Amino acid sequence: MDVSVIKIGGNIIDNPAELEQFLTDFSKIEGYKVLVHGGGKSATKMAQSIGLVPQMIDGRRITDAPMLDVVVMIYAGQINKHIVAQLQAKDNNAIGFSGADGNLIQSTKRNHPTIDYGFVGDVKQVNTKLLATLLEAGVVPVFCAITHDKNGQLLNTNADTIASELSIALSEVFDVTLTYCFEKQGVLQDSEDDSSVITEINEALYNKLKEEKVIHSGMIPKLDNCFNSLSRGVQKIKIGHHKMLQNSDIPHTTITL
Repeated sequence: MDVSVIKIGGNIIDNPAELEQFLTDFSKIEGYKVLVHGGGKSATKMAQSIGLVPQMIDGRRITDAPMLDVVVMIYAGQINKHIVAQLQAKDNNAIGFSGADGNLIQSTKRNHPTIDYGFVGDVKQVNTKLLATLLEAGVVPVFCAITHDKNGQLLNTNADTIASELSIALSEVFDVTLTYCFEKQGVLQDSEDDSSVITEINEALYNKLKEEKVIHSGMIPKLDNCFNSLSRGVQKIKIGHHKMLQNSDIPHTTITL
């Protein structure tokens, strides 16, 4: 049986019309499917509205205790339940999850030698058996970017990594396609030219494009996740605009080993 794991970026979440169109496309995907979402700018806006100053290092959020409260409220609450309600309206039996629910995703608090990221988690294990049972029962799991450490502590966790780790775990049981949907049509040769989609990237080309600085910043951890996923059993990975979910002719990037 095939499983589609789809991750959506913050720019889709921040645009209500784009989110509605994505969820319409997602709702039409047949077979087993899992949705993973990040948080967009809502958590930052909420934090600023109550006087917190968001801190970022290398594109990763520093999550102290007050900021953790905000991201749990926004990611696991407002955004997750809004998406679940919209999918239910489209006759998808969606249920929203954090990693703590059913112990679906257990993490450890990140221990970095020089940077204290705060309450940030690195995924340790996925409850594959329960996740497979949910899928086989007709549930469409919707995961936010919050996990836990099994000792009562919630942890802010990178949504790309969650999508990758869920895909790796599910590939033990199913044939998994992992798709990263964002506002661009794929990985671009020229970041200013939306039509310059690189249609296929293998590891050798990836290393070459990194050296040439064609691929840089936030796209590097995303593609590192992709190659890690492929090497650990995920069947296929695509990156691009959500229109490709219903139209395979739409240009997008396929990642291969």
